[in-house]
Amino acid sequence: MKRKPLKLIATCAGGLEQLTAGELQELGGAVSESTKGQVHFSGSLKTAYKACLWSRFATRILLVLYECPAPDTDALYAGVQQVDWNTHVGVSGTIAIDCTKRESPIAHSRYAVQRAKDAVVDQFREKFFRRPSVEVKQPHVRIHVLLDGDQARICLDLSGESLHQRGYRDRGGEAPLKETLAAAILIHSGWSRDVSEQSILIDPMCGSGTLLIEAARMYADIAPGLGRSYWGFFKWRGHNKAIWQDLITEARQRRTDGLQRPYPKIT
Repeated sequence: MKRKPLKLIATCAGGLEQLTAGELQELGGAVSESTKGQVHFSGSLKTAYKACLWSRFATRILLVLYECPAPDTDALYAGVQQVDWNTHVGVSGTIAIDCTKRESPIAHSRYAVQRAKDAVVDQFREKFFRRPSVEVKQPHVRIHVLLDGDQARICLDLSGESLHQRGYRDRGGEAPLKETLAAAILIHSGWSRDVSEQSILIDPMCGSGTLLIEAARMYADIAPGLGRSYWGFFKWRGHNKAIWQDLITEARQRRTDGLQRPYPKIT
C-alpha cells in the first residue's frame, strides 16, 4: 500500500522562498505554497532527508505532525496532546521546544513553549508515570510550534540545528555571512555547478571566505550537509537508518566525482 506523503515545511530567510521552492522541487518535493520565510511541500521520508542533506537555501526542514486552531494557549495545549509522542521519543529521551509566531493572538512565544512542553510531559506522566527531560542543545527530538494567526502547526525539526551550519567551520567571524545567503548570492550571480572550468570567481572583500567556500563546494557537487555530525532525526523513533545511509553513500560518491573535475579559478 502506497504511503501517504508527509507534510513538510522548509523555513528560509525572507526573499529566498523562490530559490528554496525550486530546489525542493528538484529534490522530489511537491511544493504547495510559499509564504514569507516558509515553503510548504510534501514528499516521502527520503525526500525530507534529501532536503536536509542537499538544501543550500533552507534554514530548517520541519515535519508537520498535527494542525489545529490555537486562539489561546489552552487550545494549543489540547492540540499538542493529540500527537502520540511516544511514537517519536521515549520516556528516557530528551526534548526541546521552539516556537515561531506570526500575527498570533498568543502574545508570548515563551508561554506558548511552556504550554506545549506541559502538554508533552503530561501525556507521558499519565501513560508511564515518567517523562522525557528537556535538553536545549542536541535533544533526541526538537519540537517546533508554528503559530500563524489563530492556527498552529506542531512539527518535528528534522534538521535539529540551522542548516546554514554546514559543518566545515567551528565558528564564524564577528559579522559572518550565513552560508545559505552566500549560496543565494552565488546563484543570482550566475554561479552553479555547471559553470565552465574557464570561469573566474573573485571576491575582493573576502572575510572568512564563505562565498568562495560555498562556490567551490557547489561546483564540486558536495552536499551542503555532508559534513554535519548531528541531525534532529538521529534519535527520533521514526528515523530510517537505511534510507539515510543510502543518501550519504550517494552524496560521498558525488563528492568524490566532483573533486576530480578541473576547477575554475576561485579567489
